[in-house]
Amino acid sequence: MRVATWNVNSIRARAGRVVDWLVREDVDVLGMQEIKCKPEQFPYDLFHDAGYEIELHGLSQWNGVAFASRLPMEDVEITFPSQPGFAKGVEAQDAPKEARAIGVTVDGVRLWSLYVPNGRELDDPHYTYKLDWLEKLQAETAAWLKADPKQPLALMGDWNVAPLDTDVWDPAVFEGHTHTSPPERAAFAAFQEPGLLTDVVRPRLPEGYTYWDYKQLRFPRNEGMRIDFILGSEAFAGLVTSARIDRNERKGDAPSDHVPVVVDLDVDPGDDDDRPMIF
Repeated sequence: MRVATWNVNSIRARAGRVVDWLVREDVDVLGMQEIKCKPEQFPYDLFHDAGYEIELHGLSQWNGVAFASRLPMEDVEITFPSQPGFAKGVEAQDAPKEARAIGVTVDGVRLWSLYVPNGRELDDPHYTYKLDWLEKLQAETAAWLKADPKQPLALMGDWNVAPLDTDVWDPAVFEGHTHTSPPERAAFAAFQEPGLLTDVVRPRLPEGYTYWDYKQLRFPRNEGMRIDFILGSEAFAGLVTSARIDRNERKGDAPSDHVPVVVDLDVDPGDDDDRPMIF
């Protein structure tokens, strides 16, 4: 099973490009972020014509997450249970929850498509919200795996955190800003505590960016960031046979500022009738 994550930065603007990529690259399941539309605005027909069903969570022209899959999706969950909300001037307990998380199960594998809050600036309420959002999700993840340690589980998407200095083109540029601050990096690292998740892509691809800003010729200069990740449980990591970052999708006409991150899974290695029989 081929699984991918991609911040598409407006699905209505890039539906044709996304579907062409899905078909060309033979992707089974794609988690999308920043679809930027309500359910009634999603371009379902293009996906359906290519053999993909859609599950989504979109509330407005901002944020939004979705899955496109040509395999059955089960146990669809909109937001994680303790997900905090956000609205300027509104107390956290009363703030509306944004469209930032959706979970599905495909062929026994639990997948979450996540669009982690940006944080904006270190002194912005959105930064506090981001850290709270990550803390709550980490606690949920620990509870899920405590309940079912053998569950193949992956949290994937745009994390809006560059965990290592090598994940940005120039660490000095980010000093005093979000994405590389110690609290954000600590929040990301907490997901990789013993017994939780691991980055299933980095061991296979130690280097490589997943995002380049549209401004200041960032892509031609390769001034990028690595902020899109697939973190998997031990059971999920054991299924991964390969991984890649599709850098070429940042090229061409009207690309997203992010590119797909892809993993191949051997979800049923024993289901081969031609395998040698062992007695």
